[in-house]
Amino acid sequence: MVDIVAVWGEVMPEIKNSVTGVGVWSALNHSRAVTFEEGQFVMGVPGEVSDLAGHLRMQQTRTLIERMMAQRLGEPVTLRVIEGISINEWETVKRRDAEAKRLQEQALNRHRAESASRGSWDTIYDQISRKFAAIPNKSLPQNKALFFRESLDIIVDGLKTVGANDDMGERNYARCIERVASYAELPSTIVALMILQRQEEWGG
Repeated sequence: MVDIVAVWGEVMPEIKNSVTGVGVWSALNHSRAVTFEEGQFVMGVPGEVSDLAGHLRMQQTRTLIERMMAQRLGEPVTLRVIEGISINEWETVKRRDAEAKRLQEQALNRHRAESASRGSWDTIYDQISRKFAAIPNKSLPQNKALFFRESLDIIVDGLKTVGANDDMGERNYARCIERVASYAELPSTIVALMILQRQEEWGG
């Protein structure tokens, strides 16, 4: 197992000879090698001087540290600078990272589901609009009734294939109901009731 503290102790003087600036020097002097995991070199600075961490994250300094540590370790190195100098503080950072990743993936999956739902209901919404546009003599009640009946079938089929199991799905489903209600000149609640009845006829 690599003694990363010893390796950093050997490399740091070379790093200091290659950089300029009081801030960078101060950051290096306060830095501590925490661990080396899966190609990631974790460096920390004490919490009371956490503002110095920014000097180590600067592109020029980061690249220099990664290159010189890689030469010494014989493998590619990615630098990670944290606030804190103990392995326990690093474990806390990893838990925060994991939670942030989980929340990000959750949000991404929710966004994908909402986009898919919106896209599918948008297709149904457009299908209803096209069907009404193709009706001859739209003012005749019998033609509106025919449109209404066929639109119910479209929406019920959409409920089976797309679903309305979340807030976005419910809103897009309601949007289609409102479109049919507007074209058929019926209250939207009546349209929704007829859809429920049609679902029961179709077996749910």
